[in-house]
Amino acid sequence: MKRRDLILAGALAVQLVLIAVLFWPRTTAAGPAGSSLLAALTADDVTQLVLEDASGNRVVLQQTAGQWVLPEAGDFPAQGDKITALLEKLVAVKTDRLVTRTDASHKRLQVATDDFVGRVEIKSAGGSLSTMYVGSSPNYASVHVRLHGKNETYLTSDLASWDVNATPSSWIDTSYLKLDQAEVTAIQVSNDQGELNLTKDDQGNWSMAGLSEDELLDTAVVSQLANRATSVTMLGPIGRQSQPEFGLEAPRAVITIQTNEKAITLLIGSKFTQDNSYVVKSSESPYYVRVNEYGVKDLLEKGRQDLIQIAPTPTP
Repeated sequence: MKRRDLILAGALAVQLVLIAVLFWPRTTAAGPAGSSLLAALTADDVTQLVLEDASGNRVVLQQTAGQWVLPEAGDFPAQGDKITALLEKLVAVKTDRLVTRTDASHKRLQVATDDFVGRVEIKSAGGSLSTMYVGSSPNYASVHVRLHGKNETYLTSDLASWDVNATPSSWIDTSYLKLDQAEVTAIQVSNDQGELNLTKDDQGNWSMAGLSEDELLDTAVVSQLANRATSVTMLGPIGRQSQPEFGLEAPRAVITIQTNEKAITLLIGSKFTQDNSYVVKSSESPYYVRVNEYGVKDLLEKGRQDLIQIAPTPTP
């Protein structure tokens, strides 16, 4: 064998050894291969989660008196089963698939302190705090993860980036107001277009005050308006206390819904330009919430002219 070939073969052997040294699972600063990334932490130990994403979304989930709530939104109830499922995934993440042990790759893998897909802050009952960065996904079934303060980055199939969604709507029941339309007898809408007074008879037929003989009610538009008023889905709660910036001292629209048993009021206030949502407050709930623009558009903009049709002229 030529001397050059011997040198190349030796260089190749050295490279193979280096690859094995770098990527073979072993004991690391975060724990031995195959151990839990979060060490001895269990799902029952966790009392608070703070979830953040690259878009600036953030949600705090906290266990209070045995119930999971959103403490920054007046302790709005969260769905505990979803949070428990997330906790079980977090504590299941193992250290058996080491990707890198240097910080030079953190940005590329999106697990850097200032460049991540998701960030999870985990607080235990004992007061200890752990922060996990959830990064890029090399394939559908796995994601890169890293603990704050550690250089080692791992690949895991126990967690996905969408599991740590940082929007409140992922952790709550988003149905803010849901009424049985069969129980609704009248709806009054007051907005910039004026006032609409709609009533419904025992057969379910809608009528509107003030129609002339040549005007007909557009029942399809009325039904859609009634649906918007009686079924409100929120993006997330704001809290229990009214604030001047909510704009509810002079609301954009006031909707009064009369049922067989009571009257329910729905107020629509200011618009949040960052996400095109509106502040909404129902008399049925102690919470102020954000509702997507699409969900309140008809209640804000529909006027009398939108609800009527001109009756056809009889043929002589």
